[in-house]
Amino acid sequence: MSPVLKNLGILLLSDISLIICLFVIAGYNNPISGFPALGQNEFCEIESHDVEISENDSSFSDFDATADIAEIVAPDDSATTTVSYTVFDYSVVPEYSGLPSVSVNYNIPYFSDVEKETWISGTEVYPALDYLGRCETVYACIGLETMPAEGEKRGDIGMIKPSGWHTVKYPGIVDGLYLYNRCHLIGWQLGGENANEYNLITGTRYLNVIGMLPYENLVAGYVKNSGNHVIYRVTPYFVGEELIARGVLMEAESVEDNGLSFCVWCYNVQPGISIDYATGESCVVDDAVTEAPNVYGNENTVDLILNKNTKKAHLPTCSSVGEMKAKNKAEFHGTIEEVIEMGYSACGRCHPF
Repeated sequence: MSPVLKNLGILLLSDISLIICLFVIAGYNNPISGFPALGQNEFCEIESHDVEISENDSSFSDFDATADIAEIVAPDDSATTTVSYTVFDYSVVPEYSGLPSVSVNYNIPYFSDVEKETWISGTEVYPALDYLGRCETVYACIGLETMPAEGEKRGDIGMIKPSGWHTVKYPGIVDGLYLYNRCHLIGWQLGGENANEYNLITGTRYLNVIGMLPYENLVAGYVKNSGNHVIYRVTPYFVGEELIARGVLMEAESVEDNGLSFCVWCYNVQPGISIDYATGESCVVDDAVTEAPNVYGNENTVDLILNKNTKKAHLPTCSSVGEMKAKNKAEFHGTIEEVIEMGYSACGRCHPF
């Protein structure tokens, strides 16, 4: 696999076999079988595809999750950063139950200590598509230098047809009309990538706007307000040879401080629509309801406890809350973006965002 690197460096590999597994999710030891398309029922006229996965499946890799897989070297050889991929067990992801995303690994990213220590500002890594034309794991060190310049307009991406792509409309059910979006793995506001086929998957509008966008906004707000950097990794997960990802794993961690950290799974689903992940075909389910408009900034709110002295935001259940002085404690109900704009960062103990 030949990675595409933006701005920085070359990819050094000591063993040619590592090229194959570099950007494949590592450590899947629990096979999954017969995981059906969401919402499939007698109302739909989509052929069901049962999937059997074994540990020998090409979607799996058994290399050491703690191994250093690659080094990205700055053009002047002044710095290197190591990119490795750690264990993520898809079986820990709960079945979709109405929430666009869930925390994984206690909301703690899988980044290795080496990755945290050897980051290079401006790094963006977009590996080539796999043998089915599907995107792999992408990585970046997000900073002001990777983000679009002020006033820069987003370019056209309509010529890209990601794996499983269908142009299909569901008026009255999908807010925005179209079921599928060309979803950036690393959002345009973070990496400035337009028609990069290595960074675009077929994702539902629900995944794109309700699932991923709030976290992309969170990273963008943090970087703009602090001027710091965030190591950022997004992994689309495909079952077997399916062309549509079941969802994406999003990991982020600030490197100059403890201001931002999350590890979440976002579901590639659409309320009211059944999706055949093998082909991208879809249909309306018999109990379909209209999707609510984009609610980010309205209904996607959180309850937090703010420490006015340390400028840290905590979950109400965090043990640090009991240690606060009353004069420093404040209750907050609103969006995470608003908390960051107020100058607060996440508690390193409870990881509220």
